[in-house]
Amino acid sequence: LVAAGLAATLLSVPVHAVDAAAAEALAKKEGCLKCHAVDKKKDAISLKDIARKHAGKADGEAKILAQITTAQKVKLEDGTEEEHKVVKSKDPAAVSNMIQWILSLK
Repeated sequence: LVAAGLAATLLSVPVHAVDAAAAEALAKKEGCLKCHAVDKKKDAISLKDIARKHAGKADGEAKILAQITTAQKVKLEDGTEEEHKVVKSKDPAAVSNMIQWILSLK
């Protein structure tokens, strides 16, 4: 329920210029960069690959938002699955900025 409210709020936040430094700092704080590197495969696909997959698609931002806020299952390299970590930030503008930064990496 909280994720649905956050999603509705985030999708209504106007898109402004991306603050890359703030977005990268949030990604680091939230632990995203433990598994994802910006430009190369780590334990998970790179942020650039995520951007290539979702940028320019009508539902791209919503799909990334769902992935980082609803603990969806992700497949690991060894074939096992685990729940994706959930972003703890309750600041819709900061989370939206991080998503826009990811999408800008394509």
